[in-house]
Amino acid sequence: MNSKSLPHMTISEARGYSPLALAFVGDGVYETFIRTKVLLKANTSANKLHKEAVRYVRAEAQSMVVRELMSTLTEEEDSVFKRGRNAHSATTPKHASVTDYRYATGFEALLGYLYLTGQEERLTLIMEQAYEVISAAKTI
Repeated sequence: MNSKSLPHMTISEARGYSPLALAFVGDGVYETFIRTKVLLKANTSANKLHKEAVRYVRAEAQSMVVRELMSTLTEEEDSVFKRGRNAHSATTPKHASVTDYRYATGFEALLGYLYLTGQEERLTLIMEQAYEVISAAKTI
């Protein structure tokens, strides 16, 4: 990503969006990041690429990441994460525990917030760290 393509919303404007709206954007940003990382790692069939990407984007993996990175979040980032985690969604998780699903929603809300406020370096750092945490995990 380059900063010219990122929206530049103020923090105050971003706070005006619901945490689920932030998660909606964050989900797309993270999915694109992971799909790109997976593609660059191995030029293989779309089916294999999809299966590898799912390992990184599933709620269980995102929940693990945010628990690992929690102590590195700023006060503002922690607040955005908690708003996302505590948001009540009409969607129920099909392949995840409610706790993992909520943590994943908080993680995605944080990514959406960072993206919308143009905090490209921080967004990239957190997504790179997430990729590394999941890559190192044996059971995900």
